[in-house]
Order: sequence, then C-alpha cells, then structure tokens
Amino acid sequence: MHKIPHIRNLFMLLGIALSGLLPLHAQTETPAATVPVHMTVTLDALGGNKSIPEVNRDDVIVKQGENPLKVTDWTPARGEHAGLDLFILIDDASDLKLGLQLDDLRAFINAQPPTTLVGVGYMRNGTVQIAQDFTIYHNQAAKALRLPNASSSVYGNPYLSLIDLLNRWPKDSSRREVIMVSDGIDRFRGAMDSRGLMFISPDMESASGIAQRSGTIIDTIFTPGVGRLVRNYWAINNGLNSMAKLSEETGGDSFNFGPHSAVSFKPYLDALQKELDNQYILQFQAIPGAKPGLQHVYLSTKVADVELESANSVWVQAKHP
Repeated sequence: MHKIPHIRNLFMLLGIALSGLLPLHAQTETPAATVPVHMTVTLDALGGNKSIPEVNRDDVIVKQGENPLKVTDWTPARGEHAGLDLFILIDDASDLKLGLQLDDLRAFINAQPPTTLVGVGYMRNGTVQIAQDFTIYHNQAAKALRLPNASSSVYGNPYLSLIDLLNRWPKDSSRREVIMVSDGIDRFRGAMDSRGLMFISPDMESASGIAQRSGTIIDTIFTPGVGRLVRNYWAINNGLNSMAKLSEETGGDSFNFGPHSAVSFKPYLDALQKELDNQYILQFQAIPGAKPGLQHVYLSTKVADVELESANSVWVQAKHP
C-alpha cells in the first residue's frame, strides 16, 4: 500500500525528464516543408587507395545548417543515367606552348563513352567562340581543337567567358561538366589590382554562383598565358587562387604545376576520367527559403576512406504559401 505513491512519483519524474528531451530532439529533425533537389556527387578514395569503397544511399548524410535532410535517391551515373555534357573551354590568351598538350586532350575526348556529348570553345573578349557544339561524334570535337591565338584581348576575362557559356548551355537532364584551361587572370578587371594579395575577380564569384545554380561542375587546368601580367607574381597567383576557388565551390578539381607549364596534361585528364566514372546523382529534400536561391549543404558518408565531392550549394525553389 505504501509503495503505490512512490511508483506514481517515479512515473511523474520520468515524464518530466522525457518532456525536457523532446524539444532538443525536435531541433534535429528536418522541417516538414521541403522541396526535392538533386546534384552530381563525385566519389574519391582517401589515403592513396586505388579502389573506391561502395557507398549506398543509407550511407550518405546531407545537412543544411544543423538540419539533417532526407536522402531520397542515390543513383550511379551509369547505364540510362550516364548522360554527360562535357565542354572543353580553352583560353585564347594561352601561350602557344599549349599546343604540346593538344594530343592529350584529343585522346581524352576520343576516349569518352557514347553517352557523353562533347563541345569545344575558346575564351576571348568575355565570350566563347564555339569551335564545336555538343556532339556525340567525338572525333569531330577532337579535330576542333587548335592552337590558341596567344593574344590578350581587350576584355580578356575567363570568368565572363564562362558565364557566357553557361547562359547558352542547352537545357537537358544530363550531368554538366566544364574543363577550363586558362591561367585564370582577369585581364579586364584584375590588371588594376594585380599587385594586391588574393584578388578574386567578382566575375569569378558570379560564374561560380551560376554554375552552382545550374549544377555545372567546373574543373580547371592551369596553363601560362601571354602579356605582361604573366610576369607579375601577384597576377599569376591570383589567377591560380581564383581557379582553385571556382573548382572547389562547384565540386570540381583544380590542376596546376604551380605557375609553370605542365609537362603533360595526361595525369590530370586520367584523374578527371576516374572522377567522371565515379559520379552519382543525389536527390534529397531541401529546406526552402522565402525566396528561391542557393542553399549551402554539407555532404558526408558513414563509409571510411571515401570522400564525397560536390558543389558547396544547391539551388532551392521558394517555399509555397
């Protein structure tokens, strides 16, 4: 008889304790109002491993701020999902030594699978001169490669040229990837600030935002350009830093041999091919804002010795009333 009040009090205390935990638990749940988004993710082995461990949908973790998001699909970019639009974008202000790398680029283009459309263009005066539009005939794209003009144009700005390309890109459901070959120097805006440390062209920031909005991965390969700015330490380093930042933000890789010409592009292109062969299409439920815009997301995996490479942000439509 005397034990009943004691048991009742015990349950009351337990209820109070649990109620105190509920708000904390609620903070870690994804809000009910979400919208589906997708992005391309590249798997990369860590620690020098040659083989990439298998990663399943349940192994993928996506967060938006502190909020974990629901992963709804994780599909290998193979078979019917292997479609890829790949564009080779070359700076016309590059030194003629780039000609030594054209055979490697041609071999890379010709080795692409039939599911890959390849385009080739040259950056000049803030625009892109299309040498070959997207085609399944890879030999045509390979033949479109030529020596650069090796002259700095009046509006020499690789990032404005990239924006021009992205705005003209045909709309389809394929993966989108650009291999941008340049020294990264903004000759239009950067010349005035070439002595400044870590000058990042505002047009690079704009290009990065447009690329992330459209889900386009930008890989960059450094090759020396022409003109007096290539003798300017700050201009060269700012170009390298700008291209590295562009690739990092869009989920791509940046390759360089410091401020020098690479002996061969082949190691870079081999690494890129491995990445293209290990891409997945990730779909998840994102938290919308009051207006449509880029939302920062963080990806990780429970699988050891593998890294998920992706853009920093994904475009999320606005929350409907």
